[in-house]
Amino acid sequence: MIRKTVASVTDALEGVKDGMTFMLGGFGLCGIPENAISELVRQGVKDITCISNNAGVDDFGLGLLLKKHQIKKMVSSYVGENDEFERQMLSGELDVELTPQGTLAEKCRAAQAGFPAFFTPAGYGTEVAEGKEVREFNGKMYILEEAYKADFAFVKAWKGDAAGNLIFKGTARNFNPCMCGAARITVAEVEELVPVGELDPNQIHIPGIFVQRIFQGKDYEKRIEQRTVRQK
Repeated sequence: MIRKTVASVTDALEGVKDGMTFMLGGFGLCGIPENAISELVRQGVKDITCISNNAGVDDFGLGLLLKKHQIKKMVSSYVGENDEFERQMLSGELDVELTPQGTLAEKCRAAQAGFPAFFTPAGYGTEVAEGKEVREFNGKMYILEEAYKADFAFVKAWKGDAAGNLIFKGTARNFNPCMCGAARITVAEVEELVPVGELDPNQIHIPGIFVQRIFQGKDYEKRIEQRTVRQK
């Protein structure tokens, strides 16, 4: 059995360099790889391209990398909770590629499956389709979208084992699964790391073949991005 555990987040990020492209799982602040992001901030890696559904908030998640001006380009579908992101985008400091949410997920999934591209109707007739091949299928127009290419994918799971098998919990099962195996190296941080054989095979969401490195994270804040409560 191949064991993929590493001792720390520093070991997990071995090989990370300036100018690389990273995928980062999560939706809002749910299921984000907090330890990996903190280590990227600590290492000061710069000129990076980040593929993520959103850019966190000003003082948490990818917002920490934005604050340090470490991100050169953001590929996202939603960026409305980050004032610093807005400032950098409007000032021209940050290159931004906005992508329909389903297309973003499918571009990750295509990379995971080894497909170079796929056709989708999302974005046809808009700026999203500019410069892309257009074809008609069954009377409906589709645009060609290419799969993402990334150096590292950083994902967060609830539980994993030494072989890299992963289980996600609740809403954290968002962009994390489709980013596993979609980059050259997938790094998984988990809340609980167990020996091989302790996970029920029927409960595993991502098999270890999609993961190259795994470590047990710590000090998770698990912030709530927008807290809404019912009036009494």
